[in-house]
Amino acid sequence: MTQSAFTRRVRMIEENIGATLFDRRRKPVTLMPGVVALEPELRELSARLRRLSQDLRLSAGRAGRPLTFVCQHAITTTVSPRVVRQLTATGETSVRVRSGNQDECLLLLLANEADFAIMYEVAEDRTQVISRAFEDVLLERDLLIPVCAPAIRPLTEGCELPVISYPPDVFLGRVFNRNIAPRLPDNVEVVSQAETALTLAVLEFALSEIGIAWLPESLVGADLARGQLVRVDDVLPAQELDVRMIRLSEEPSQRSDAVWHHVIETLKLPACSERLPDAAPGLVQPVERAEKR
Repeated sequence: MTQSAFTRRVRMIEENIGATLFDRRRKPVTLMPGVVALEPELRELSARLRRLSQDLRLSAGRAGRPLTFVCQHAITTTVSPRVVRQLTATGETSVRVRSGNQDECLLLLLANEADFAIMYEVAEDRTQVISRAFEDVLLERDLLIPVCAPAIRPLTEGCELPVISYPPDVFLGRVFNRNIAPRLPDNVEVVSQAETALTLAVLEFALSEIGIAWLPESLVGADLARGQLVRVDDVLPAQELDVRMIRLSEEPSQRSDAVWHHVIETLKLPACSERLPDAAPGLVQPVERAEKR
């Protein structure tokens, strides 16, 4: 006898936006073709509204926005779980983790869209990356090592090296071209079997016996222990990497500063020296080379 509450709500929405959403000439009623075409944008808008609503509720319940930090793609799966575990244990009920390449991490800091970043760096290249706009601390060291499936191991001693490569414009691609490729044996020709910027994809390709991959030791430890991958840094070069936490050098908020020091205290390896008080922003004292794991 009367319209359902749902139908009345749909009518109110249509009147509010000034457009017909449903084709009522058909049974059953269907969405108008134009609405169907806009479905991806509508779903994205809906998701953004839900996130905004959640952020507003969190902000009402505690001071400031949810804590946000950004990790370089290559270390999101290895370092961020430890950081989140430490922060949630201290009462940070919401921690937002973002992932990006090295340049994107720094841009998010400059735009104040992240409280701090955790990134890989090569020690000799760091002055090209970190400027006086940033403050940083060395958390730990990792090793970029060549690995492959056991069946691929004999190919490491041939003249053609089947490699799973990174694009030259991403961080690990630059590390390979600058720091690893020049140290390969003179008689070796690198043959790229596949190329991807996704570290986890490189790992899967290596496990699938596609070729030799240079991957962080922290990422492949479990696969090495299970024997699914083998190290070949006895015949091919490896590269030490610094894991650094970075923030803007401007005066931080009390909450952000407390989080910064807590992460340093709980995650920084004893072998990594503290920044001296009179050190210039963006520069740290040299540390002793970590023992080979």
